[in-house]
Amino acid sequence: MSMKMACAFTGHRPVRFSFGYDEEDEKCIRLKLTLAAQISRLIESGVSTFYTGMALGTDQWCAGIVLDMKRQYQNVRLIAVLPCETQASKWSPEQRERYFNTLADCDEVITLNTRYTPECMLERNRYMVDHTAYLLAVYDGGNKGGAAYTVRYAREKQRQIIVIRPDTLEVISAVDFEALERRKQLRILPKKENDT
Repeated sequence: MSMKMACAFTGHRPVRFSFGYDEEDEKCIRLKLTLAAQISRLIESGVSTFYTGMALGTDQWCAGIVLDMKRQYQNVRLIAVLPCETQASKWSPEQRERYFNTLADCDEVITLNTRYTPECMLERNRYMVDHTAYLLAVYDGGNKGGAAYTVRYAREKQRQIIVIRPDTLEVISAVDFEALERRKQLRILPKKENDT
C-alpha cells in the first residue's frame, strides 16, 4: 500500500457538536453528507485506503461511509487502528454493538496496546498520520483535544489536510488553512506541555 493513496480520519466526539449524539438531527445528517462527498472525492482522486481510529462520532461515521462506498468501489480498504483493546469497554451496549459490527467489516484491525494508557489515543492518531498522505478532519479550530493534536501533527508531517468546520460545514483545504491562519480566523496553537 502506498502512503500517498491513504487517508486518515479525525474529529470531535459527539459531545462537541450542537446535535450531540442525535444522528437523526438535520445538522448531523448534513455533516455526514459533507463527509461522504469529501471521501468520494478522495476515492475519485486515487485514495484507496482509509484509516479510522473507531472513536465515537466522526471516526465511526467515516468508517460507515467508507464501508457503504466499498459496494461501489471494490478497491477501497478500511483499516481500523485501535488505541487499546478496551477502547469500547465503557460505552453503551448500542455503541459497542455498532463498534464491533464495524470492526468485523474492516479489511484490517490494528490494535496498538492491550490496555488503556494516558498516551494511547495520541499514539493511535500519530500512527494513522504516519501511514497516510491525507487527513480528513471534522475540526472546529480549537487548540485542545485529540482532533487539534492530530491536525497539528499532520501539519508537522506535511500531510494534505482537509478540514470540515462542524458549525458551518465549510470545507477548508491546506491552502485555505494557511490563509485563515494569517487572517487569525483559525488558530492552531503549538502543543503545550499539559495539552493532549
